[in-house]
Amino acid sequence: MVPVTDSGGRGIFVTGTDTGVGKSLVAAALARFLVRQGIKVGVMKPVESGVSVPTALGQDGELLRWAADCDAPLDLISPCRLTEPLAPSLAAELADTVIDIDGLVSDAKQLLDSYEFVIVEGAGGLMVPLRDTFMVGDLARRIGLPLLTVCRPNLGTINHTLLTLLAARAWGLEPAGLVVNNMPASPGLAEEHAPAMLAQLGGLQVWQVLSQVEGCDRQKVELLSRQFGDDLMGLLFPQ
Repeated sequence: MVPVTDSGGRGIFVTGTDTGVGKSLVAAALARFLVRQGIKVGVMKPVESGVSVPTALGQDGELLRWAADCDAPLDLISPCRLTEPLAPSLAAELADTVIDIDGLVSDAKQLLDSYEFVIVEGAGGLMVPLRDTFMVGDLARRIGLPLLTVCRPNLGTINHTLLTLLAARAWGLEPAGLVVNNMPASPGLAEEHAPAMLAQLGGLQVWQVLSQVEGCDRQKVELLSRQFGDDLMGLLFPQ
């Protein structure tokens, strides 16, 4: 269940168990799915590193904007864009700037006031540093949205996912659910049993198991978005 936040809006903070699990694709696919249901979706990539032209949206921010058909100003969709493809704290240091945490929180609240549902995509996992010892998990707590964790199906995912959930709960975050991404067409024993074990051990519902898809990022998002079931609306918008 995704409750109404203090600002009166609904939304989700999307994190991943590791780099490369497909968090950006899943976040964009969720936005695309909601748009097809007639929901006005706001999207946000608070901090994005590796942006070659910082005056424009980076790859993740642009994918989210396209998927949601979001008309918010670019500086709300992606307030902090950094050139170096590094951890945000180091990328910001090399750019001789400091990430404005209060500004990011304010931007998220503005989106929550303006859209029916807001999807905020973190940078990497919860333990990625944004500023000094301030982590992505700290930002998620400040924004105050429930947490959707994207994980992989193959060997090692149970450890990575449970560690992510342990960290989330230690922060006081509310884990809302899991999405298992990139399930192969012919799963091995580890992949086959991973979703049920993750749900049981993590104490969370697996919202969706997403199959591997091919194509460019936009094609992948379109294909992934069509794998979400209609029952997801009941989780995101409980009566």
